[in-house]
Amino acid sequence: MTGTIWFLLLGLIIAADFGSAEVPAIFIFGDSTADVGTNNYLEGCKAGADNRFYGIDYPHSKPTGRFSNGFNTIDLVLRQLGDFEESPPAFLYLVQNMSCFKSNILHGVNFASGGSGICRETGSRPFTNVVPLGKQIEQFATVRGNMTELLGEAKTESLLANSLYIISVGSNDLLEYVRYDFKNKSSPSLLSNLTFAYHNHLQNLYNLGAGKFGIVSAPPIDRVLPAVRVYTGVKFSLGNAYVIATDIIGNPLSHGFKNVKEACCGTGAFNGEDKCTPKSKLCQKRKDFFFWSWNHPTQNVSYLAANKLVYGEADEYVTPINFNQLASILRSMFPLTTPSLPSQNPQKNPKK
Repeated sequence: MTGTIWFLLLGLIIAADFGSAEVPAIFIFGDSTADVGTNNYLEGCKAGADNRFYGIDYPHSKPTGRFSNGFNTIDLVLRQLGDFEESPPAFLYLVQNMSCFKSNILHGVNFASGGSGICRETGSRPFTNVVPLGKQIEQFATVRGNMTELLGEAKTESLLANSLYIISVGSNDLLEYVRYDFKNKSSPSLLSNLTFAYHNHLQNLYNLGAGKFGIVSAPPIDRVLPAVRVYTGVKFSLGNAYVIATDIIGNPLSHGFKNVKEACCGTGAFNGEDKCTPKSKLCQKRKDFFFWSWNHPTQNVSYLAANKLVYGEADEYVTPINFNQLASILRSMFPLTTPSLPSQNPQKNPKK
């Protein structure tokens, strides 16, 4: 779960080939800004979004584990950039449904876990059981091993090198610092530790074959990016979701919003004292609200954010170019067709 500073943090760096009918695989890491159901499969997890009224505007009003009334921002970015209707399925969903494991991993997997963070311990105190970023990357290594057994090393390396990796994480590390450790740790120490840990995670992903990153613009990112730049084959475009969000909040009526202070679903003052539950007070006109729950945006905000990141003017919301322009460049640089599966019998269990 992210906090009310969501809009300060959700900046993406996106690079990919979205030119053909067969788009590359997409691998997603992070917290509740990207989770599509991972936490549904975690025993004892207290960071869940699988109850009403979550998903009330998702097809069939289904709560999927997304921390939204419908789709999240990453769903909508992928929909605008390529042929994906939404995020790839959660890794733990695929593990629980092995009949579709093999057919899905070649197109992408979502590892994100609401409540998780850059640091391994983030999320354990308030939510008991979440999947931190380091563990998510270990799960990706498992998927890479299964892909290699299906395709061989050369084809796997080619596919992974030209796939898109979105990492949306960091806000929970900051929120827990404020909640638990503010008196015991200094801000410079926190940012230094986050920077070091984040750099190691990016290096591990790079070593596993990643090269086209989408990264949340948490405060340490300005220090991490120079290291990312020196990796061979890395491409990026930076989107500024802080400006997008403050633009909407500062001019709500011009963007179609009437309420940017209260949550649509919640309890207490500003509907912000507890998460959205079936007993919560639910607003009737969700399109009028900026915030869906006590710490997440509505689907309408996610749609606007995705639109500005993909098609926004350079140096206003994105730099140096928007994501659509970057995708056009990469189509010519990295032509890719998704490989078909060989005809051997599928594995019964994912490689450990």
